[in-house]
Amino acid sequence: MKLVTFSAGADERVGVVDADAGVVRDVSGLLPAGTGVLELVTRWDELGPVLERPGAPEAVPLDSVRLRAPIPVPRRNVFCVGKNYREHVAEFGRSGYDTPGRSEALPDKPILFSKATTSVTGPYDDVSAHPGVTAELDYEGELGVIIGRGGRGISRADAYEHVWGYTIVNDVTARDLQRDHKQWLLGKSLDTHCPMGPYAVTADEIPDVTALELETAVNGESRQLALVKDLIFDIPELIATLSAGITLLPGDIIATGTPAGVGIGFEPPKFLRRGDVVEVSISGLGALRNRIA
Repeated sequence: MKLVTFSAGADERVGVVDADAGVVRDVSGLLPAGTGVLELVTRWDELGPVLERPGAPEAVPLDSVRLRAPIPVPRRNVFCVGKNYREHVAEFGRSGYDTPGRSEALPDKPILFSKATTSVTGPYDDVSAHPGVTAELDYEGELGVIIGRGGRGISRADAYEHVWGYTIVNDVTARDLQRDHKQWLLGKSLDTHCPMGPYAVTADEIPDVTALELETAVNGESRQLALVKDLIFDIPELIATLSAGITLLPGDIIATGTPAGVGIGFEPPKFLRRGDVVEVSISGLGALRNRIA
């Protein structure tokens, strides 16, 4: 099932999408008042079956509504993973933006950081260039994992039992802030710098998540292309590492890392400029398309 948060007026609604037909069904009326995708994920065992009942609401064209991020305001920061594809480790090390130096060594353990909830924006919304704050804007297409059943001390063997589903994330990054402040939170968390969506896709629709292919294009030029199976630290390892001492909560989002082909991987770097359009697509999950405003 593909869930969306959308607005056709002033209110946010929950919809079920048929991507092949290009339509969305407003299911908000089937749910308790005020239920959004976050609460739906949290109460999935109870509310998920409601969406399967006969007499589904009438479908409307998907392009007639405005899609928000599936979870427009996450309950807490988005968990992110740095340097999780081998070729990206090398390009990042060569770039001179890494800290403390130009290391191309593979990490021994997952490198974890976060993006502020206020960075989340819709799958087709404009991304702010933040002139005067950053001059070196970059893109990072990533698979996002949405936690369903929370928990602490989750083992690798049990990790997928805690995955509700998947989405797409563009981990937009202010490279100069990332470099100059010698940490990643600020450079990753500017407002609108986490486009997400277009759908939250239940795990049962993705029989083999490792086979998914991610591609990022800028103004139609393909820049990133990789399979999820190429992650250095796979999804079970990320869940086990995070949950070892942190209780994961339903609706938590883990951005699993970006492959090679980011702007700083080129010589000279290809930073984003106003008017550029970045598209991140993952097989089975749709595509983000965001213009730099």
